[in-house]
Amino acid sequence: MKKAYIFAFMLLGLRVAAMAADGGSAIQMRATAMTRSMAAKVQLDEGQYLKVKLLNVRMLTEADDLKTRFAADPSILDQHLAEAQMRYDMDLASLLRPKQVAMYHQAQTSMTALGSTPR
Repeated sequence: MKKAYIFAFMLLGLRVAAMAADGGSAIQMRATAMTRSMAAKVQLDEGQYLKVKLLNVRMLTEADDLKTRFAADPSILDQHLAEAQMRYDMDLASLLRPKQVAMYHQAQTSMTALGSTPR
C-alpha cells in the first residue's frame, strides 16, 4: 500500500512538472514570436535580440501572473498591467538605440486603430 502512495505522488509530481513546462514553453514561444517581429521592424542586433527576448519573457510572465492574481477586479488588473507596460517600455528603450526607439514607436502607432492612416 505504501508503494502505491509513493507511486501516485511520483505521477502527480511528474504531471505538475509537465504542466509547468507547457506553460513556460507557451510563454517562450510567444516571446520568440514577439522578438522576431520586433527584430524585423527595429533591426535588432544579436545581443539586443537576446536581451529583448528575455525582457519579453519577463513581461509575458508578469502579465500572466497579474491576470491570475487580479482576475476578480478588472480595474486593479488594468492599473497593474499599465504599470507593467510602462516598465517594459522603459526597459526596452534602455536596450535600443535612439533610431530603433523611433522605429519601435512608429510600428506601435501603425498597429493601433488610433494611429495615423497610411499614405
